[in-house]
Amino acid sequence: MAGAAVAEAAINAGPGVKKKQRNSRKALKEKNPSPDEANILAGKVSEPSPISVPPNSNDDPEKENHESLSQPRSSPKKGKAAASKKQSKQSSFEKDLQEMQEKLQLLQLEKEKTEELLRAKDETLKLKEEELETRGREQEKLQTELKKLQKLKEFKPTMTFPIFQSLKDKEQDKKDKKKGCPEKKRPSAPYILWCKDQWNEIKKENPDAEFKEISNILGAKWKNVSAEEKKPYEERYQTEKEAYLKVIAKEKRETEAMMLLEEEQKQKTAMVLLEQYMQFKQDAEKETKKTKKERDPLRPKHPISAFFLFTNERRAALLAENKNVMEVAKITGEEWKNMTEEQKGPYEEMARKNKEKYLQEMEVYKQKKDEDAENLRKEEEEQKKLQKQEAMQLLKKKEKTENIIKKTKEDRQKKKKEKEEKKIVDPNKPKKPASSYLLFSKEARKNLAEERPGTNNSIINALISVKWKEMNEEERKIWNEKAAEAMEAYKKELEEYNKNIAAKAEE
Repeated sequence: MAGAAVAEAAINAGPGVKKKQRNSRKALKEKNPSPDEANILAGKVSEPSPISVPPNSNDDPEKENHESLSQPRSSPKKGKAAASKKQSKQSSFEKDLQEMQEKLQLLQLEKEKTEELLRAKDETLKLKEEELETRGREQEKLQTELKKLQKLKEFKPTMTFPIFQSLKDKEQDKKDKKKGCPEKKRPSAPYILWCKDQWNEIKKENPDAEFKEISNILGAKWKNVSAEEKKPYEERYQTEKEAYLKVIAKEKRETEAMMLLEEEQKQKTAMVLLEQYMQFKQDAEKETKKTKKERDPLRPKHPISAFFLFTNERRAALLAENKNVMEVAKITGEEWKNMTEEQKGPYEEMARKNKEKYLQEMEVYKQKKDEDAENLRKEEEEQKKLQKQEAMQLLKKKEKTENIIKKTKEDRQKKKKEKEEKKIVDPNKPKKPASSYLLFSKEARKNLAEERPGTNNSIINALISVKWKEMNEEERKIWNEKAAEAMEAYKKELEEYNKNIAAKAEE
């Protein structure tokens, strides 16, 4: 029925429709037929399903004409080819889909890896930032400490330091004193003194002899010199030696005293310096501005040049014209360059006079400085003398304390020896008898031990002392009599013992 309807519609269309059919045939050949169209061409037209046939297909007459014209030319072979093509496309699509899924999985894995790497990098960046922050803090701390140290470098103590000679100065003084004072030279031996007297005589006798030969002759001659001839040289040597030892002892004593004074002065200065330093440190923490170097107020100021005298004269007029400092300097410089020698003359004359005046003041200032230095040197010498006196007093105090310590040590040693001697007692010497209280305590202890077994000695001693205190004079009389009898017996034995020792000593 559907095929007849399509045929009728094609006949009624007329010649104009035929042209359109040709065009439509070409288009149909080019297109791949759908499964429904393949069935129509094969003569197996089924009822159209809602999925394959659109609802507006009945309204379009041109499509119906196309279908009717395509029916007689269709074949079953073409339908099979289309189905196989569709299956191949479907399989290729599945393969592509599977490949895409695999690629997607790989991309996801790569994404996870990159995310992990990014996290690790973020952590490292955070750590580095923290390190930089800590370093910045440490640097700030170090800078503040450095500023403090730089400030502390400016510390200048206000106290006067004690004057002490250095080692080089001391050695130099010793050399100078040896040259000036013959007593400080080490005395020559009697043989050398004799050689000095005999040298010229032997040299006259042997003018061609060398030093070694002369010394050998003097050595041989000295052996034959008698004791009487040697005596004056020996006496001279002894006197020189005594004088030398006295001087050396005095010097040694002075140096020891000075060392003591130096140590004491060092301790004092260290304490004062510490106090000043702590005060300066506190002030430095409060202050932030730097202080300028102190200038000697008595030193005369250096005179200004002729150019500066000219600028000082011109400055007021230029500033009145509302010129700034830089402009004033520039204008004055140009004006000074353009000035003639005659115009510069008065300023140069004034500068010359100022310079002469300055040189005269400097000479006076230098003389004053030299005088101050001389006065200071004298003060230092006086101070040294005072220090020597103070040092000697300290040494005397030290010697006094050392002697006291020595005496106390000797006294202790003597007492120790006496105690040791007392400890070594003669076994034949009679022993001193016990007192009345000790005799009573011996008997009372036995009774208390029987009455109270297992009690401490301290408790027993306390009970004995209580009993002794509670006893009246009649009860104590018994123990006093016993002690008196024992003492009389001891005295008799001691007299006999002393007689025996005296007899042995006489023998």
